[in-house]
Amino acid sequence: MFDINAPEFLVLVVIAIVLFGPEKLPDFARKAARVLRYLRDIAGNAQDQLSQELGPEFKDLDIRDLNPKTFVQKHLLDDIDPLVDDVKKEFTDVSAVGRNARDDVAGAIGQKSISSGGPTAQPTATPAGTAAVHSPFDPDAT
Repeated sequence: MFDINAPEFLVLVVIAIVLFGPEKLPDFARKAARVLRYLRDIAGNAQDQLSQELGPEFKDLDIRDLNPKTFVQKHLLDDIDPLVDDVKKEFTDVSAVGRNARDDVAGAIGQKSISSGGPTAQPTATPAGTAAVHSPFDPDAT
């Protein structure tokens, strides 16, 4: 709920000690704990009352499911995750085939390897005597 990490929390503690002093700080901490407990009880009672009034068909209802972001993620995006994994697997297979084909072509030409994504590609001589530049192959760009 609150996005406070350790350094921010320490700064807040130091500020609280400076503002309230070490004598009053334990009393404020006890009062804050009581307020938090009271708010949690109110939220729990409201959730129980909502579950009772909706009836038994909604007994597994979670209040967090009513948040639009989690609703969309639960009902739409969870169904897509297996598809995304399949597509990633297919692209991995295709890139492996591409690497094998590139190595086969390099072996047939007599080169050790073809450049695979460096900033500059090595020019090779073509039959017409002009220099041709091989474009780098990047499987992640497809």
